[in-house]
Amino acid sequence: MASPGLRDIPLLPGSPRRLSPQAVSKGSQGPKHGQQYLKVLGPRAPDLQGSSNRDSGQSCGGGRTHSSSIVNNYMEASEPVFSEASLSRMHFRDNQRKVDYVLAYHYRKRAAHPGHGVHGHSLAIVSNGETGKEPHAGGPGDIELGPLDALEEERKEQREEFEHNLLEAGLELEKDVESKHQGSIFVRIHAPWQVLAREAEFLKIKVPTKKMYEIRSEGSITKKFNEILQKLSSPLKPRVPEHSNNRMKNLSYPFSREKMYLYNIQDKDTFFDNATRSRIVHEILKRTACSRANNTMGINSLIANNIYEAAYPLHDGEYDSPGDAMNDRKLLYQEWACYGVFYKFQPIDLIRKYFGEKIGLYFAWLGLYTSFLIPSSIIGVIVFLYGCATIEEDIPSKEMCDQQNAFTMCPLCDKSCDYWNLSSACGTARASHLFDNPATVFFSIFMALWATMFLENWKRLQMRLGYFWDLTGIEEEEEHSRPEYETKVREKMLKESDKSVVQKLGTDMSEREDEDDEDKLTWKDRFPGYLMNFTSILFMIALTFSIVFAVIVYRITTAAALSLNKATRSNVRVTVTATAVIINLVVILILDEIYGAVASWLTKIEVPKTEQTFEERLILKAFLLKFVNAYSPIFYVAFFKGRFVGRPGSYVYVFDGYRMEECAPGGCLMELCIQLSIIMLGKQLIQNNIFEIGVPKLKKLFRKLKDETELGETDSAHSKHPEQWDLDYSLEPYTGLTPEYMEMIIQFGFVTLFVASFPLAPVFALLNNVIEVRLDAKKFVTELRRPDAVRTKDIGIWFDILSGIGKFSVISNAFVIAVTSDFIPRLVYQYAYSHNGTLHGFVNHTLSFFNVSQLKEGTQPENSQFDPEVQFCRFKDYREPPWAPNPYEFSKQYWSVLSARLAFVIIFQNLVMFLSVLVDWMIPDIPTDISDQIKKEKSLLVDFFLKEEHEKLKLMDEPGSQGEGHQSRRSRAASSAPSGRSQPGSAASSGSQHTNV
Repeated sequence: MASPGLRDIPLLPGSPRRLSPQAVSKGSQGPKHGQQYLKVLGPRAPDLQGSSNRDSGQSCGGGRTHSSSIVNNYMEASEPVFSEASLSRMHFRDNQRKVDYVLAYHYRKRAAHPGHGVHGHSLAIVSNGETGKEPHAGGPGDIELGPLDALEEERKEQREEFEHNLLEAGLELEKDVESKHQGSIFVRIHAPWQVLAREAEFLKIKVPTKKMYEIRSEGSITKKFNEILQKLSSPLKPRVPEHSNNRMKNLSYPFSREKMYLYNIQDKDTFFDNATRSRIVHEILKRTACSRANNTMGINSLIANNIYEAAYPLHDGEYDSPGDAMNDRKLLYQEWACYGVFYKFQPIDLIRKYFGEKIGLYFAWLGLYTSFLIPSSIIGVIVFLYGCATIEEDIPSKEMCDQQNAFTMCPLCDKSCDYWNLSSACGTARASHLFDNPATVFFSIFMALWATMFLENWKRLQMRLGYFWDLTGIEEEEEHSRPEYETKVREKMLKESDKSVVQKLGTDMSEREDEDDEDKLTWKDRFPGYLMNFTSILFMIALTFSIVFAVIVYRITTAAALSLNKATRSNVRVTVTATAVIINLVVILILDEIYGAVASWLTKIEVPKTEQTFEERLILKAFLLKFVNAYSPIFYVAFFKGRFVGRPGSYVYVFDGYRMEECAPGGCLMELCIQLSIIMLGKQLIQNNIFEIGVPKLKKLFRKLKDETELGETDSAHSKHPEQWDLDYSLEPYTGLTPEYMEMIIQFGFVTLFVASFPLAPVFALLNNVIEVRLDAKKFVTELRRPDAVRTKDIGIWFDILSGIGKFSVISNAFVIAVTSDFIPRLVYQYAYSHNGTLHGFVNHTLSFFNVSQLKEGTQPENSQFDPEVQFCRFKDYREPPWAPNPYEFSKQYWSVLSARLAFVIIFQNLVMFLSVLVDWMIPDIPTDISDQIKKEKSLLVDFFLKEEHEKLKLMDEPGSQGEGHQSRRSRAASSAPSGRSQPGSAASSGSQHTNV
C-alpha cells in the first residue's frame, strides 16, 4: 500500500505538472527507507497505487538497498547490476513490462553545473515506483542540470507535458536521465492490460475467440487436386508455423471488455501480439495533445516541430545473432529475406503478423504479380523463338537482303550523304522480324487478357486474405489532422480574428472536428496551392517534352556530324541510337528523383487534412510525372518518329540545314524495342543496385559515424552491449510503400503498354522481381525500423492505377501494331495488291520514286560514288510517281493502308475489351468457398454467443452453490472490466479515456 507520508501533488486543468527530478524531490519522506512518492490525483488512484507498489515490491523487497530498485519516479542503476533484469533488451529494467514503443530525442546542454554528475550515476525515470536511496541535498546522488537555452528549455517542457499526458492515458514510461553534456534519450513505453483492453475495444480490433472450426474444402476432385498440389509444392514452402496447419480457424470477434468470457485469454501479456500492442500505443500517441506546443495533436506534430526526433516500435530482437532464441524477425530473415530462399513462397501470414496488414498486402500483391509473370514470360519467349525460327522464311527481309534488286535509296542527309543500296540495311530488316511477326498480334491480345486476369485474381486473393486475416467488415479508422493542416488553420485564425479566438484553440482538441466551416480551410484558402500545383505540373510535363525534343535535336545534329566523316558514316544509325537511349536513361533516372521531391512539395502546399488524403494526392502527382518521364521517349519513337519527315525535295527541317530524323528501312519497331529494353533494364538495375541498396547503406553509415562523434562520452559497456532501442534507432526510418509500389507500377506499364514491340519484357520483369522480393524483404527486416502496423482491407488507389494502365495498354498495343509495325501494310498488300497472294514484291510496293533532278539546289550529294546517270531514287512512302498527273501526292495505297490501320485499331480494341469484360464476368471477385465460409462463420458466431450466454446463466443459477455462484459472478465481473490489480501499471475506468497513476 502507499506510504503514510504520501503527498498529493495537485494538477491544474489544462496545465499538467511536469515529471521532473525537482518535482519529485519536493515530496515528503516515508517511514521506512526515506522514499519519496509522486501521486497524480484521479478517481482510481487507490487501486492503481496498490498495483504499482506490488510491482515495486518485486524489485526492491527484502531490504536490498543497493540493488536496482524500481521506485516512484526513478530507478537507480548507479551500481553494477547483475540481475536478470539487466539482460533484457525488450523490457523495462524490471524485466517484466514489455517495451511496446520508443520515443527518441536529442538533448544538448549549454554547460554543466560544477556539482553535477561527479559520480556518473545513471538513472532511469519510470512511471511507478520509488527511489532506492534517499537523496541528500548537495550529495553525490543529486542531479543539477546546467542552464539550457530558451529553445531547448521550451522543448523540454513540451516533452514533459506530453509524457505526463501519456501517463494520464494509462501508459507506463521509462527513460534515462540526461546525465551527459549532450546525447540521445529513449522514452520506453509500456501499455498495461487495462489500456490494451480499453483501446482494443475502442479500435474494434478483432481477436480470436475460444471457438474453432474446420475450414471445409471444395468438392472431392478439387480437394484431391489441392492435396496433390500441396505435396508437389511442399519443398517451396517456407518453414514457418503459419504454414503448418491452415485447416482450422478461430472465430473472431471485436474485442469487448464486457464479453471477456468469449476469448481464450491464457496470458494477458501475450494475448495481443507485439504488432497489435505497438499499434494501440501509436493510436494513443497520435491523439494525445500538448498544450505547450500550440495545442498540437499527436506525436507526428511533435516530431515535425523537432520536439522528438523519432517514434518507433521495437523489432523482436536481432536477426543474425546465433545465440539468441528464435523470434519472428530472425525467422523472417532466414525463410524470407535471404537470397538463398528465392525459390520459396513468401510467408505472407508471418509478414502480416510482424509488419501489419498494409505491408502484408503489398508483398502478397508483389508475389502474385511475380507468379503471373511466369506464364507471360513463357509465351513471350515462344513468340521470340517463333520469330527466330521463321526469319529465313520472311519474304520482305529476303527481298531487302537480295543485292540483285538494287534499290537505290535517296540520301539520308543533305550534301554529305550519298545514295545507298537498300541491301545494306539487311541486318536491321532481319532483326525486325524477331519482334514484328504475326505472333506479336496474338501476344498483344494475350497480354491484355493477362492484365485482366491478374487484376481479377488479385481481387480474389485480397478477399481470401481478408477472410483469414479477419479484415472483413472492418470500419475505416478515424484519422487525425496532419500537423501542417493544424498549423494552417491556426494561421488563418490568427489573421482573421483577435486573441480571444486564438484562445479557443486551448479547448479540448476533440472539439476541433465540430467547429464551423469558417475555422476550416475553404477553397479560397487552398486556391493558391491548387494554382501552384496546376502550373508546376504543366511546367514539369513541358520540361519532360523539352528534354525529349533536346535528345531529338542531339540525334539529328550528331547524325549530320558523323555523316561528314567517311570513317564513322557506316555506323551513324547505331551510334546515334545507342547514345541517345543512354542519355534518355540518365535523364529519366535523374528526373525520377526530382519529380518525387516535387510531387511531395506540391502535395504539402496543397495542405491535405489527413494522412490518407495526403498519400493519395502524392501518389497521383508522382505517378503522373513519373509516367510522363518514363514513357515520353518511348511514345515518341513508337508513334511520332518518321511521321513528319516530309519527302525528298520537300523535307521538314528542325533548324536551318537539319532534317527531321526518319525510321530505319526496316521500320521504327526495332528501334522501339532497343529503346524499351535499355530503359527498362537500366532503370531496374540502377534503381535496385544504387538507390535501394547503396543509398540506404550510405545513410546508415553516415548516421552511425554521426552518432559515434556526438556520443563519444558513451560508456564502453553500453557500446559493446547496446539495447534493442539503440540498435533500431540506428536503422533507416520507414517512409511508406509509395516508392515500392511506384517502381512496380512503372514496370507493369513497360510489360503491358508496349509488349507488342518487346515480347521479352515479361522475362526481364520476372528476373528483376525474383530479386526485388528478397531485396525488399531484406530491407524491411534488416535496414529499416519496424513500421507501425496499419490495418487496411486493400491496396487502395494503386488498384485503380493498375486497372487504368491495363485498359490503356489495349489502346497503345493496338496503335503499335497498326502504326509502328508493318503488320497492316503486309496484310493489305497480300490480300489487295499481290498477284499470287504472297508477300513477293512487298518491298517494291512500299517504296516510292523520286526524280533526283528535282532535289533542291545545294542538297545534292557531293562526290557521289553512284552512277552519275542515276535518274530516280527510292524512299519509303505511299506516293504517286513523278510521271503521274499529281506527282508526289499520297497514292490510293496510302489511303487503303490508313483505313485498314484505323479499322484494325477499332476492331482490336473492342475485341480485347469485350474479352476482358467477359473474363471479368466469368471470374467472381469473391471466391465461392470464402463466401460460404463467411456466411458459416456468422452462423457459428451466433450459436457460440448463445451457448456461452446459456452456460453463464446456468453457472450463475446453479442451486445449492450460492457462494460459488456469487464468487463466479465476481470473477466474471472482474474479468469483464479493467482491474487495477491484474497488471502492474495504471487502471482505467470503462467510461474514461484517462488513467490515473
